[in-house]
This record gives sequence, C-alpha cells and structure tokens, in this order.
Amino acid sequence: MGSSRTRNLQVFDTELSADTVEWCPLPHYAHILACGTYQLQKDDEKNTSRTGRLYLFQFDQQQCFSPPLTEIQRIDTPAILDLKWCHTELFERPLLGMATACGEIQLHQLKDAPEGSCALGRVSSTELGPDRLALSLDWSTGRGDSTDPRVVTSDSTGTLTVLSLAEDTLSAVSQWKAHDFEAWISAFSYWDTQLVYSGGDDCKLKGWDLRMGPSSPTFTSKRHSMGVCSIHSSPHREHILATGSYDESVLIWDGRNMRQPLSETPVGGGVWRLKWHPVHEHLLLAACMHNDFHILHCQHAADVNESPCSILASYILHNSLAYGADWSRLPLSAPPPPTEPTPAPVNLAEPTSHKGHLRIQYESPTNSFDTSMEDECGRYVPDSTTVVSAPPPVPSIGDDSTSLSCLLASCSFYDHMLHVWRWDWSPETETQSGETGPTPSS
Repeated sequence: MGSSRTRNLQVFDTELSADTVEWCPLPHYAHILACGTYQLQKDDEKNTSRTGRLYLFQFDQQQCFSPPLTEIQRIDTPAILDLKWCHTELFERPLLGMATACGEIQLHQLKDAPEGSCALGRVSSTELGPDRLALSLDWSTGRGDSTDPRVVTSDSTGTLTVLSLAEDTLSAVSQWKAHDFEAWISAFSYWDTQLVYSGGDDCKLKGWDLRMGPSSPTFTSKRHSMGVCSIHSSPHREHILATGSYDESVLIWDGRNMRQPLSETPVGGGVWRLKWHPVHEHLLLAACMHNDFHILHCQHAADVNESPCSILASYILHNSLAYGADWSRLPLSAPPPPTEPTPAPVNLAEPTSHKGHLRIQYESPTNSFDTSMEDECGRYVPDSTTVVSAPPPVPSIGDDSTSLSCLLASCSFYDHMLHVWRWDWSPETETQSGETGPTPSS
C-alpha cells in the first residue's frame, strides 16, 4: 500500500491566458521554468491579433521568507502555442523552442546572467508558411542524443515540417500535408528519430517514416473518436507511446502494432498534454482540459495489456482549462508531515492581487474564505495541506519502492494561472490521499 498527496507551493498570475509550461531538463538548469501565454484580441469586428508573453522563472526551495518561484524575465512575443526545451545542450547552452501564432518556430538560448541568474536570448527563427499557426513542436533528442538534432512541428493547415539545426540556424528539410484540418500535435519516436507521429482535428493518429518520404503514412489510426491533440514517446521503453484526445481518453500503444492500443483510460476531460516522467518509466502526467491534472501509473498497461491505467493523484486547484503541465528534474527535500484532513475539498477562484505573493480566495461547498500566502509582515508562508480521498494505491512506483517526491508545474487558460506544486508518494502508509490544497486561515 502507499500514500499519495499533492500540495500547492505557489500560484502566479500570468495576466495573459497560459497554455504551456516547461521545466529545463538539463541538470545544471533544472530549477529554470518557462511559461508561454496566448491572448486573442479583437481589434474590431474583422481584425484580430494574437499576442503572447514568454516568462522565465527560477525555483529555490531553500527560500524561507519569499516564494520559491521567482520571475527573472518576461518577453513579449506573438501568441505561444507550445514550448519545448532541447533535452541536451547544443552549442554548449540550453535551447528553448517556441511555436507561435504567426507560423514561426523560434529558438531561444539560455545564457548565464549576473548574480547567478540567467536569461533567454533569441538566436534563430524560421517561418513555416503564410497564414498558419504553429501548434506544436518536439525535439528528436528525447533520449539524450545530441547528434543530428531536429525539430518536428505541426500547424493549423494540417501540415508537418521537419527542421534541422546547423550552427544555430533552423532550416526545413521536409514539409507535407498530413491532416485534413488542424494538426494539433507532432512528436518524434525517441528510439528511432526517423519515425514521426502526428494527430489532427480529423480524429486521426498517423505515423511517418522520414526515410520513405511523406507520400503516405506508415499507419493511420481512427481509434480516437475526436481530435488527437497529445502524443508523447516514452524515453524509457522502446515502442511505448501515449496519446490523448478531445474524446477524454488516454491510450497507451506498442508502436509495433498500431491496430489496437494496449490500454484505454478515461480521464474525464480532453487530453491536451501528456508527459512521461523523466526518470520513473511508468508515471504519466496528463493535462485534461475540463477535468484538471492527473498522474497515471501505466505499468500494467505496458507490461500485461491491462487497462485502464491507475490514477495515483489529481491536482484540482485550477479554475479553468487545464492546458500546460510538466515534471521537473529538480530533487526535493523530504515531504512535510501529513496534516489532519478537513471536511471539504477546495477549489481555486480568482486572485485578489496580480503581483508578488498572491492573495487567493478558495471556496468550499459550504462557505468561502481567504487565505494568504504571506504573513502580516509580507513574508512568504507556504500553505499547509488539506487531504481528500483518491483512487486505490498502486503497490510500487520506483524499482526499490522508496518514497518519491516530485516537483511539477501546471497552467490554466482563461484564469491565466501558473501553479507550482509537489507530489509526495510513500509506500509505508496504509491509506492513500489525493488532492490537497491550502488550509483556511482561522
């Protein structure tokens, strides 16, 4: 048996609608978090514009009197649809790829700044074509291989583009029409980077072999009943693939047999993003649009074709569309001691401040109350923990069944909120708990 709980660490108002978050995967920069926003603005009845902002943060859990997450940079940009860090250093620096609403892929390099900080600087960009939105991107470096780094991207015309990176310049090596409507997602197989997957609003999941050319897909699956908007190749297990759709299901596949998935897990909301854990091969994070964020355990699905995956924990404190989510590689200190459960779960409502240490209003089914993340002197006070019920536990997560603490970030759209939270799992406790949040102040 095991215990599981999530705990909110900090909330940040991004002002514009937030739709993508990415922790830097490189060990020396694992404390760096990027967040992208998307804002549709109607100038008049006929003209609209899409603007965005790229945020850069650093996380320091040792800060006792200030929030652990600190904004260190913001850059006004075209609206951002997707962000992805290269999994390895290129040209001796971290690189962040960005897909924008002006149909452009931008590369930003992370450079060290004074006083131990760092900052992003744009180094390259390429346009995919006229009158299109770049909707997603993925790097070929998912298993740490920096030879021949490439980017695959999908756009609103249903087109896929593969880009190569020489020096610090992106150039298209292949482009083809892949889907009838928007191609919401594109992804490499991290085990054979000549294989590319794509999903579109035509409800089709497709595979492509770049060695054979894009004249026809290697497979076309209609197993999802609505638009396919998330794909992630497992960096740990060859052939394992996770896909998500507006049909509110997460499918686990063996890439050698795409006729039928290994498992299907209903998650109660359209699956906008899926992320395998960077270390623990069976853990999968899902951003489920209308139904919050969930951590799935997929071992049985991948090993013995059992379905569905178990849901280990859920983070429910967002108050809008759950879009962006990511795991951090940053190690965390030991979890805090558990607290007594309170009678009712809490939900996040609108903030009453837009700067610094947010003062948040939480509502329970019976009453509403304010709780502050700062004390009377303005010093940061981490919130305590509330516990509610969760699904049955899974016997083991790690190979040695030791306790696990993970740092995560998630963002939601219309309420323009970025959350940083932790998930703690322990095999020793007999009972398991799921969603947690701040306890009301007396």
